[in-house]
Amino acid sequence: MKRICTSLIYLFICVTPYLAATDKHDKPNIVVMMVDNLGWGELGVYGGGELRGAATPRLDELASQGMLLQNFNVEPQCTPSRSAFMTGRRPIRSGTTRVVWGMLYGMTNWEITIAELMSDAGYATGMFGKWHVGDVPGRFPTDQGFDEWYGVANTTDEAEYSSQFQYDETVGTVPKIVKAKKGEIPRDVKRYDLQARREIDGDLNRKAIDFMKQSVKQDKPFFAFIPYTQPHLPTLPHPDFDGKTGNGHYADVLAEIDFRAGEILDAIDDLKIRDNTVVIWFSDNGPEHFYPWHGTSGPWKGGYFTAWEGSLRAPFMIRWPGHVPEKSVSNEIVHVVDLLPTLGDIAGYDVPNDRIIDGVNQFDFFTGKQEKSNLEGFIIYNNDDIYGYKWRNWKMHLVELDDMNSEPRQLNVPRIYNLITDPKEQYQMQEEATWVLPVMFKKIVEFQKTLAEEPPIQLGTPDPYEPKG
Repeated sequence: MKRICTSLIYLFICVTPYLAATDKHDKPNIVVMMVDNLGWGELGVYGGGELRGAATPRLDELASQGMLLQNFNVEPQCTPSRSAFMTGRRPIRSGTTRVVWGMLYGMTNWEITIAELMSDAGYATGMFGKWHVGDVPGRFPTDQGFDEWYGVANTTDEAEYSSQFQYDETVGTVPKIVKAKKGEIPRDVKRYDLQARREIDGDLNRKAIDFMKQSVKQDKPFFAFIPYTQPHLPTLPHPDFDGKTGNGHYADVLAEIDFRAGEILDAIDDLKIRDNTVVIWFSDNGPEHFYPWHGTSGPWKGGYFTAWEGSLRAPFMIRWPGHVPEKSVSNEIVHVVDLLPTLGDIAGYDVPNDRIIDGVNQFDFFTGKQEKSNLEGFIIYNNDDIYGYKWRNWKMHLVELDDMNSEPRQLNVPRIYNLITDPKEQYQMQEEATWVLPVMFKKIVEFQKTLAEEPPIQLGTPDPYEPKG
């Protein structure tokens, strides 16, 4: 008996360090690349690529190495999409549905971000790019869970300011590229003007790759969030890509976007961490509306700032070797808020339970354990208003807005579209499919009840914020 006990103790002593090391190294690195205002139809794998003036071989290959989603959904604008990703909550809850010039905006410090959860789970956290969910002390990335940040606080069209008619920097905004470590006030690196706008995405990659290298050297899992500035207007390519395609600036930028993704993927391979790194790539919303920088949403109607499919559907792909099946494609509904709970299953953090989290865990869906998404539909907000509901292959509009410069039309009778047979949302089906109306209205009422249970944070709410009751 003694001999058996001794053997078991010996086995425990020998095996425990191995198990600990295995657990440590099995904690995957996570890289999330987000592009800015790239439409569903731009990449080759989504029917664009060469048809749009530039092949996208690296992103097409990435899609084949994991799962491509055809029905990944975001918010109609930059800020709400980014806050939805960061918090797993619909922006109507967090007061981040829009930005009003001259008014405080962004996430309050009460929100718990994905970066804070990653940090608590033992990850090094770095953000390299456009933030756009807060531009005052207390609301920068390094105040919201990131160990380091290099990039811009607001939107890329600010890079045009210094070149515009009668610009006066003594009273106008002087946009800057900044850097910061956790606990620091961001320091200015240089002005964010049109030349810096051309160069910034290359700089973001260099900083991100340095962060990845340092994390690997320290034997620490990392979460790298890289929200690029392209192809947001002004859509101007890096000098290395200017004229590269012969098809104009937009195509040159599309080639650059593909190249930047390839740089990150090559760095992952060079660091020999491919098998233990989750890579996610997606766009924050639909394409630009303004000529000459407008993009395409492929077969879907409309662009950003609307409730059309071209605003809500965005390209998305995820690779995790040995876990996410290769060459998998799905038209199942997934929403950007789902990423926070899903990555929790991967990184090992718990989803906050002291507030409403709208995202659902898609781990089993992404890893091929089930064919169906855990999400059937979602309410559609544009700014603070309910524009409709999307459920299965059905879409209900309560308000219609042609584009961001149009006047919204409040509909007397809801309009229903079948997104499978009618991707352009042209043929109303009120008579043929009236039965779906009460289904979707019930879901809207259920969502509104949650807003009564946990009142939304209002736009412009200052810190410190604590919910009442």
